[in-house]
Amino acid sequence: MTISTEYDAFLFDLDGTVWEGGRAIVNAVESINRLDGHVVYITNNASRHPDLVAEMLTNMGIPTAGSQVLTSAQAAVELASKELQRGDAIYVLGAESFKELARDAGFAVVDSADDNPKAVLHGHNPATGWEQLSEAALSIRKGARYIASNLDSTLPSERGLMVGNGSMVAAVVSATGVTPISAGKPEPAMFHQAAEHVGSRAPLAIGDRLNTDIAGGVAAEMDVFHVLTGVSKHWALVNAEASQRPTFVAEDLSQLYTDSAELRPGAQGGFVCSAEGEDLVLTGGQPDSTPAQALRTVLAKAWSTEETFTGQVVARGEVADAALGAWL
Repeated sequence: MTISTEYDAFLFDLDGTVWEGGRAIVNAVESINRLDGHVVYITNNASRHPDLVAEMLTNMGIPTAGSQVLTSAQAAVELASKELQRGDAIYVLGAESFKELARDAGFAVVDSADDNPKAVLHGHNPATGWEQLSEAALSIRKGARYIASNLDSTLPSERGLMVGNGSMVAAVVSATGVTPISAGKPEPAMFHQAAEHVGSRAPLAIGDRLNTDIAGGVAAEMDVFHVLTGVSKHWALVNAEASQRPTFVAEDLSQLYTDSAELRPGAQGGFVCSAEGEDLVLTGGQPDSTPAQALRTVLAKAWSTEETFTGQVVARGEVADAALGAWL
């Protein structure tokens, strides 16, 4: 039985999982289009309206409706709605689509700290500069509640890792001493909301970043499918905290159609992993064994306890050495 048939809903991250900078990642389009279950996209990127995200996916070759997209901007507005009253003034540090969502929720979106906003909502916007950050800082110093859509420090692109919302939030935190509450991943609310939206009883969370996608899925008590196409690669997984360990480790989304047992941490590909003191030693392997098989073999040992593995991984043998040398 493949993973694609074991779950009734697939909750996808976007950046680093489905696309990089708006360009489809290898095998993503065909793999998603083959799924029979419900597909929902959960993204920490708050710079685009859900309808625009759906349009981008559709143009990429993945037919998508706006109702299939849940952004951290939506989650932030929902969180603000639980704490504030309709008509309250708020300052939105983010894209125009974020402001539109806030207005639709009944808030008065203001442009200055002089308007005494009751909350600052902070989401990713490439156009954010010193002036906007300063208005946010002034508002927070006057008592405004600080809510971040997400705290991702980086944003994957085809050129590499760009500055993410968390890095911009850090500037405001440095200026005010106030740490925001985060509405997006790794909080579990977005995962629960997505599953409830489609009536799922067996959802699978899918992502590439350990401290947001994976940690959020684990916190939501869902099975989690990690792809090595984005931020968190092989070595990050070896040293993952217990709260950030996925159920499955895959090279890319095409492995949604692989037997689930093959993607769980465990000895495979002819590799053997043994402990020597605080370290792990990888041996064996076959000519056609893959670095991912070596990784899952090592993870079975590295994750055998709740403690974070901090030792070294050493390869012995030509195949094992080649596999380890390919890890990122």
